[in-house]
Amino acid sequence: MSASIEDVARAASVSVATVSRALRGLPNVAPSTRARVLAAASELRYVADPHASRLAARRSLTVGLALPMIGTWYHAKLFSGVEAVVAATGYDVLPFTMTGTGGVDRFLEDLPFRKRVDGLVVVDAPLHPDQLGRLVGAGVALVTLGLRCEQAPSITLDNRAAARLAVSHLTGLGHRRIAIIGGVPDDPFRFSAPVDRHRGYVDALSAAGITPDPALAVPGNFSLEGGAEAMQRLLGASDPPTAVFACSDEMAIGAMQVARDAGLRVPGDLSMVGFDDHDVSAYLGLTTIRQDVTGQGERAAQLLLGLLAPTGGGGAVTVHEVAPTRLLVRHTTGPPPHPTDQFD
Repeated sequence: MSASIEDVARAASVSVATVSRALRGLPNVAPSTRARVLAAASELRYVADPHASRLAARRSLTVGLALPMIGTWYHAKLFSGVEAVVAATGYDVLPFTMTGTGGVDRFLEDLPFRKRVDGLVVVDAPLHPDQLGRLVGAGVALVTLGLRCEQAPSITLDNRAAARLAVSHLTGLGHRRIAIIGGVPDDPFRFSAPVDRHRGYVDALSAAGITPDPALAVPGNFSLEGGAEAMQRLLGASDPPTAVFACSDEMAIGAMQVARDAGLRVPGDLSMVGFDDHDVSAYLGLTTIRQDVTGQGERAAQLLLGLLAPTGGGGAVTVHEVAPTRLLVRHTTGPPPHPTDQFD
């Protein structure tokens, strides 16, 4: 029996997606990892089967990836995970966007994927039950990511618990003035993640006997620029925070640069926690909540391919998974400064 791509992944101690990327010569694989994958593939005599999807005869051999937007780090990592897994079985990925107000409705009205794709991964779309029903009724295999759908497999994140962990780390260090940089109040996508992360922030403060100060909750719109603007606003407050929880690493990085430009030591004068574990976060020493974004894309693709397999779908138990998160304590958090030292 010939070796499979899963065998190579196990032998090289990497994911199937990483094997796929390494064997295709894509640039986002470390040289040492690529060498390990190639060595494992050679030892196992693995040969990619160009007809791996032969059982998908009369199909388009394309899966759709429906995203709120394209171009952000988060969505690019999800795309990378989905693409690498499905490419290993001969499928292509066709992205669809639901950008702007009414984007979800337009996507559902057009149903552009019905005849062009065999399956669909829907990411972070705040769909109503009737909208989900329309997707399921379109006859396309469906997996949702970031949204639980009772009619289809789903992968979600416990954003509230993760945020509570991040802020509890700060209260445990002794901080009492803790700010949060989050989403925008008039978010056209109605994303649940910023709302749930804010709830986790409030949970952690309440558990520490701290009354949340509305002046310390500022929007950052999940961008570097937004994080920078939020930090400028916080530093201009009459009673600035000694710690900040940013709901994304990109906002944390923007905020951290503004703080340092203002002459503050991070973490000497100001502690900073992010969320995501962005590719650059380890190099900046950012304490953060890690979620494996690429891995979520990989897992969503695996679930979708399972539905597309000849034995998949019919009668199978619908899987609902919660992706793991964990706190990575690096070098941007520490005890609050002595009152006489802060902002000297």
